[in-house]
Amino acid sequence: MERVKGDVLELPGNSYRALCRDRTETIMTEFKLDGREYIELNNLLKVMGLVESGGMAKTAIAEGRVTVDGHPELRRRCKIRTGQVVGFEGRTIVVT
Repeated sequence: MERVKGDVLELPGNSYRALCRDRTETIMTEFKLDGREYIELNNLLKVMGLVESGGMAKTAIAEGRVTVDGHPELRRRCKIRTGQVVGFEGRTIVVT
């Protein structure tokens, strides 16, 4: 069931459609580390279903299409920890 809260539309699961300051839309999804210290960036993209394979993750990261905390990240094994935000192709992942 979808619910609207201001400029945020709640979607089923842990996802939200948000209207950004520049009036573009992004899908925000929460990823829980569940007691782990970190997850590697390439694995996060695969686990979240944003890419189909490790090769696709490697290519997207190498091309600078993935951001971490708003900055392009070129290290595919970058350790993503609680509080970091990953962006890829209009999707935003908030790590908790």
